[in-house]
Amino acid sequence: MKPPALLLSVTIGLTPATAAPPEGYFELKPGVTLESGDTWQDGGRHFRLFGVQACLRGTAFTDKSGARRDCGEASLAVFAAYIADTDPVCAQVAQSGGTVFVSCYATIGADRLDLANLLISSGFAFASLDERGLPHHAAYAVAEQAAREKGIGLWQFDDVQHPAILLGQSERIGRIQQ
Repeated sequence: MKPPALLLSVTIGLTPATAAPPEGYFELKPGVTLESGDTWQDGGRHFRLFGVQACLRGTAFTDKSGARRDCGEASLAVFAAYIADTDPVCAQVAQSGGTVFVSCYATIGADRLDLANLLISSGFAFASLDERGLPHHAAYAVAEQAAREKGIGLWQFDDVQHPAILLGQSERIGRIQQ
């Protein structure tokens, strides 16, 4: 028996692959200009995932074969893969200067998951910290600690440094030099 045409069109219209982003959200598509594992430019606007700090480009870790690798490039590659594979949609949560801070969710199967949490729990990004050294979003710090304890992603390498430590050191050096 052939299903009624109306039922078929309603079913197709509700599938996640064809659904438009919810109101207030925009699609994060491959082809944007990635700057790091947490920032990108699109249409002349600068975006950053809220609560996330990617590994800094130009910093290094030693992989299992003993080769030195760029930590920031590793974060960027994983971010690019999540964008390509999970069709994220994002919504603005704040703006500071010329940067739009966003929260994004990714679609994996039938599930919608927080993209920042995916990056952090996979060990390829970190919870960002405020000026007091506290996480912007406590749940991300919990995910980071779990990834660290399990040795997931970049945490499997002994010489990976948390970017907050490196950023704090450069800020202190800048104050001393002034």
